[in-house]
Amino acid sequence: MRLLGPFAFALCLAAAPAAAEDPLPRHDVPLSKQGNLVVALCDGETSIEVPGVKPGDALTREQGQKIADALMKEWRQKHPNAEWVTVAQEGGQEGGTAVSVPEPRGAAADQYQTYGAFTERDQQIWKESTDRLVAEGKRIFHDAKALGGTAAISCDMCHPDGSNTHPETYPKFQTQLGRVALLRDMINWCIENPVRGKPFPDDDPRLKALEAYILAQRKGVALEYGKH
Repeated sequence: MRLLGPFAFALCLAAAPAAAEDPLPRHDVPLSKQGNLVVALCDGETSIEVPGVKPGDALTREQGQKIADALMKEWRQKHPNAEWVTVAQEGGQEGGTAVSVPEPRGAAADQYQTYGAFTERDQQIWKESTDRLVAEGKRIFHDAKALGGTAAISCDMCHPDGSNTHPETYPKFQTQLGRVALLRDMINWCIENPVRGKPFPDDDPRLKALEAYILAQRKGVALEYGKH
């Protein structure tokens, strides 16, 4: 498992095998013969069964921490060459809690990968896929009809080439909304107001493409959430 940047793991509850027509890749977690809860890491390999606990049972945070600790203990045993460093969270240096995250060192960096071994060809495919999403976002950004607008106004008329959008400053309080907003909230505000269209649902591919394009225009800019 190669660890790209700060390592984070996801917990996946046991699910039925993916349908043959399901186009999306997924990690199927082994089912318990006793019907117990099975929890897995995002590596798609490491999982544990929780005796006496059924899927859907309410657990305490302490119980959840024990499950997570057991999973990570097993993962670290499988990958003894992954170095762990401690980083401060939730409160910074004063009063913050410390979380250990694995960091590859030397040859270990070539031995461990997040979702299994991948090649230069894989990386090229991923890059091209991302570039296509950004290009689609650019197209929509410059097309009032694609935005669903009724006033012939497109995003680029106020933000040429994605300028003055500052996605790196979200989340932040926006007076237009009267609350803390994400980038997608402000995209929808603009679609609903100057563009005079209907806001996109969160799972709308157009909204995702717009976010990708706007973020791509600020590549290399440091994150500074909350900045105005």
